[in-house]
Amino acid sequence: MATTLFQGELANELKGRRKLYFIPLVYSGKEPQVEYLEKFNKYWNQVENQVGDLELKLGRVNKIYHELIPVGGDDGVKAIKELNDKSYQIVNNRLEKGAQLEATEEAELLTEFMDWTKCLAAGLQNQKVFTKVYEFYAEVSKKRNEHIARQIDETLKTDEIGVLFMREGHQVQFPSDIEVFYVAPPALDEIKRWLREHEAIYK
Repeated sequence: MATTLFQGELANELKGRRKLYFIPLVYSGKEPQVEYLEKFNKYWNQVENQVGDLELKLGRVNKIYHELIPVGGDDGVKAIKELNDKSYQIVNNRLEKGAQLEATEEAELLTEFMDWTKCLAAGLQNQKVFTKVYEFYAEVSKKRNEHIARQIDETLKTDEIGVLFMREGHQVQFPSDIEVFYVAPPALDEIKRWLREHEAIYK
């Protein structure tokens, strides 16, 4: 009874506000080790459970946003499935309940961001070149983050609930009238710890 009361009070307190569930994107990588894969699968199962609990308290998800996806609709869904099967399963569960996938990225900004990221990952030796490349990277990162924030602001309507799949460490500044719920199951810390311990051998 107390839980039901709490859920009702929470829903009433946030009534009329836009809400966003932020889900840290975790990838399996190529040929993952069995130990990591176990934690990876555990994480996504816990994410599904936490999102389900939030939906029970606040209502169903209306809009879905996913990093690296510049299109909505069926094409966007297919792209998510190719990118990350686990986030796709959670997305698909919400789509079946009436949620809508929105285009999150702008294609030109996204490809530029990815190209500069690859340049930085190449291990540049010249400091002048590194500085110049990083400046371009920082500039497009800022534009990309602004675009994602604008997309959410323009498509998430009053009293709607959105879910955003995006890697941690982003610098997207969400509109101040959006209540953000950070989905962080216990397995997320397990994954971070495992990656730190295996940093030398797992890339």
